[in-house]
Amino acid sequence: MASRNQNRPPRSPLFKKDSADEAPLDKRRKIGTGRVVVPARTGRVRQPFAAANNRQDVVATGDMASTESSECGSVEFTKEEVEALLNEKTKGKKFDTKGKMEQMNDYIKRLRLCIKWFQELEKSFLLEQEKLRNSLESAERKCTETEVQMKNKEEEFNATVVELREQNASLQEKFAKEESDKLDAIECHRRESEARVVAEKLQASVSAELEKTQQEKQSATQRVTTLNDMYKRLQEYNTSLQQYNSKLQTELATANDSLKRVEKEKLAIVENLSTLRGHYNSLQDQLTSSRASQDEAVKQKEALVNDVACLRGELQQVRDDRDRQLIQVQMLTTEALKYKESTGKSFAELDILTIKSNALEETCSSQREQLRILQHQLAAANEKLKMTDLSASETRAEFEEQKRIVRELQDRLVDAELQISEGEKLRKKLHNTILELKGNIRVFCRVRPLLRDDGAGTETTVISYPTSTEALGRGIDLIQSGGQKYPFTFDKVFTHEASQQDVFIEISQLVQSALDGYKVCIFAYGQTGSGKTYTMMGRPEAPEQKGLIPRSLEQIFQISQSLSSQGWKYKMQASMLEIYNETIRDLLTINRSSGLDMTRIENAAPGKQYSIKHDANGNTYVSDLTIVDVCSIKEISSLLHQAAQSRSVGKTQMNEQSSRSHFVFTLRISGVNESTEQQVQGVLNLIDLAGSERLSKSESTGDRLKETQAINKSLSSLSDVIFALAKKDDHVPFRNSKLTYLLQPCLGGDSKTLMFVNISPEPSSVGESLCSLRFAARVNACEIGIPRRQMTARPSDSRLSYG
Repeated sequence: MASRNQNRPPRSPLFKKDSADEAPLDKRRKIGTGRVVVPARTGRVRQPFAAANNRQDVVATGDMASTESSECGSVEFTKEEVEALLNEKTKGKKFDTKGKMEQMNDYIKRLRLCIKWFQELEKSFLLEQEKLRNSLESAERKCTETEVQMKNKEEEFNATVVELREQNASLQEKFAKEESDKLDAIECHRRESEARVVAEKLQASVSAELEKTQQEKQSATQRVTTLNDMYKRLQEYNTSLQQYNSKLQTELATANDSLKRVEKEKLAIVENLSTLRGHYNSLQDQLTSSRASQDEAVKQKEALVNDVACLRGELQQVRDDRDRQLIQVQMLTTEALKYKESTGKSFAELDILTIKSNALEETCSSQREQLRILQHQLAAANEKLKMTDLSASETRAEFEEQKRIVRELQDRLVDAELQISEGEKLRKKLHNTILELKGNIRVFCRVRPLLRDDGAGTETTVISYPTSTEALGRGIDLIQSGGQKYPFTFDKVFTHEASQQDVFIEISQLVQSALDGYKVCIFAYGQTGSGKTYTMMGRPEAPEQKGLIPRSLEQIFQISQSLSSQGWKYKMQASMLEIYNETIRDLLTINRSSGLDMTRIENAAPGKQYSIKHDANGNTYVSDLTIVDVCSIKEISSLLHQAAQSRSVGKTQMNEQSSRSHFVFTLRISGVNESTEQQVQGVLNLIDLAGSERLSKSESTGDRLKETQAINKSLSSLSDVIFALAKKDDHVPFRNSKLTYLLQPCLGGDSKTLMFVNISPEPSSVGESLCSLRFAARVNACEIGIPRRQMTARPSDSRLSYG
């Protein structure tokens, strides 16, 4: 990440020669001349920094490297020397190119010496930090062991006290149990005496009950005999009733026969009809009475049967009562015998319990004596415990002392880390100064995660990251089939685990440069499906997955608001376009911007001709392009959402949502300080290039084929421009495509430019990844102009260019 100091204009050098005195280069004033420092670590006299400067200024590249490696260990710098070195500005004749090159080579040589000295200083700090950590760990281990020993001793004493208390409690329980046994024996003897008296009374009552039971048995036998006689009489009566019934039935049959004869003789015996009728009615009455008597006899029979059943039940109950009484008599007799036997045993047991009680009293007296002895032992243990508490307090004091030592070591460790951090900041500042002098385009590499559709976990890894100190966080190795490895080194390499926030932190200072008045350009390059759009746009609806464009805009608005207290007022204008099939499309036109404030949109008339133009000041703008004034991040988000919906996308074999055009977002920043009347004009260009792809892999046809050919042609033109810049050709083919002509101020002008090369970890994309990495390496080797800050005393023109 670039240091913020690179955004400031070069200050006047601290050490510079008099303009009237043109002294030779090797006789100019050096930093730290005549100062000798003896390092505390090595104990040897180091060579002063001036002695290293008095060597020959212009040497070959190989000699310079060997000289630096031999001198960096003996040259030492102070903070003032480093600041003077950073602020030094070369002077010379206007057309003395050779002299300026010699001064520049000498300046770069001293910067490299300073950087290597800082690297060695960082290594020494790391060694000292490791020693401090080791001593801190040993002290912590010692404190832990002391604390564990103290806890073990305290647990032993606690266990002894608990054991003595348990013995005392057990003795008390034994004594109480023996006292209760003695009382239980006396109570048992008393109950046995009472039981013997009760048994004698019960035996007398049982004898009386037995006599009563025998009398009841005799009366029950007499009742059974009476019932048997009654049953026999009932049976005889029933038999007579049956005979009478059969007789009535015979008479009824006879009456029926006579009735038939009367009916046959009806016509003949008319005069005897009344008599016969009377006789018939009497016979009917007799029949009815006989039937009623028969029914009554049946009812009497049923009542007698029920009485017999009741009597039989009572007889059975009497028999059961008799059996129970007999069983009870036998049981009482048995219990009486047992009581007699137990009474005899109780007297014998009472004598035995008396003997045991005497023995228990003797045991209690001896246990009381033991209890007094144990109380004396407990008092001694308490004294010993007090002594242990004293030793524990001493151990605690020693532990506090160890903790104090640990805190001191931690403070020293923090100081060492702060020194390392300051050294690292200074190293980054020196590194950024060299990059500005050289004029390189900064290149970051990002590897997207392996997705489920890519066949994660089924094939070997094709990307690895070196762990050496020089390449840590900056190197990436691409492994082809067959084991061939291609190493690459960039300004920063983001692994597949890097988050959107991690990526933005590295470019946040570069975004800040746009507010400081610089032209800033950040563009993403890579094959289709490598994650360029995710890096630039992300998912704005998810805060953690927002891309560089929304995060950069949020930072710009936040910082511009915070600078308002210093008198700065900013005006910001946004425009968005895409290059589709070598044609510029405005993504903020009227027919696509429903819901926007139309009074704030410029150049929105139909029939526009979008052409790229460059003015005399090196600024680039697109004619008839819609420019919108923005005042908040909410308005920017709305514009980004509209542009994302209007952008040309399509489905290919390599990506479901492939960007089929180059997307260019431009934010023009105009700042005015009311107190100092100073004005700055910065431009932030954020570009999402379309993905490169092979026709054999994407299988594009029709419109997709034309889009792919146009994309590959524009990216090929970009490669031609990069190769021409790398070779320092007189003619750079910027006009071969709309993309390169639009990026001309970023690639060949005075802009701060950063390229993201996005890589897919899919094994089938190794060939495309290798081409992307090689292209990025060539971009990193290109030299462009040094960035200039655009500042004026008063604004003269309110129109801002693309930049």
